[in-house]
Amino acid sequence: MNDIRKTNTYALIIMYAIVIIFTILAVYPIFWVVMTSFKTTQEYMMSSKLALPQNVFFKNYPIAWRDANFSTLIMNSIFYTAVTTGSIIILSFMAGFAFAKLPSKATPVIHSSFIIGILITLQCIMVPLFILIRTVGLYNTRLGVLIPYIGIGLPLGVYLATEYIKGIPNEVIESARIDGAKYLGIFWKIILPMAAPVATTVAILQVTGTWNEFMLINILVSSDRLKTVPLGINMFSGALATDYGKQFSALVIGMMPMIFFYVVFRKQITKGVSAGAVKG
Repeated sequence: MNDIRKTNTYALIIMYAIVIIFTILAVYPIFWVVMTSFKTTQEYMMSSKLALPQNVFFKNYPIAWRDANFSTLIMNSIFYTAVTTGSIIILSFMAGFAFAKLPSKATPVIHSSFIIGILITLQCIMVPLFILIRTVGLYNTRLGVLIPYIGIGLPLGVYLATEYIKGIPNEVIESARIDGAKYLGIFWKIILPMAAPVATTVAILQVTGTWNEFMLINILVSSDRLKTVPLGINMFSGALATDYGKQFSALVIGMMPMIFFYVVFRKQITKGVSAGAVKG
């Protein structure tokens, strides 16, 4: 009996040690970025990169905010993220409902065309996408950003939605149809609420992915009024020199909305991910 208790104690110690190590690995980079944001570029270059700032330099933040015009960048990022995430959730689950519960002869072909999109990397389509956007006159427009964002996010969303909705009993839909419900009403009142866990998963992926997206927005817009937070952070890094103090301050500014998002919705995120995992 004592041997079993000792074994359990050792196992707990090892588990806690692993958790602590991974927590430090996750938290320390954030702490380091925040700490470095209070250094001047000269101090960052001359002193140890891991050292605490000798003289706390608060002016990096107001200068970075003003020079990059973060008020506009953050509003643009919020707009792109909200519209993209909402559109992908609605369109993905509508398509998933059709693929899972309203099959036809064309379903395998159409569904496969969506799934293939998961395998296509962004680097493969950047050049043709840029040419297409310029040709149709959507370069430097919000619509020219939103359409690619939504299109690129749909394949994974459709795949997750279809696989989840397949697990919803057909009797639920048949009962609603007997009661006179239309398919659109069934989708809004039954399917979407029941698929809330995987919808949360899709939302998490899209919010973080869209907020941090850099490559597409960098080639699709050149106007300052349409740029997002990642482009604002990048403006402090040049080919010949980088203003590290302001760049790290910009990084902290860019991280704060995502941290705020997690703090506010942490319960929903945890429930959604865990429920989705159990369902899967």
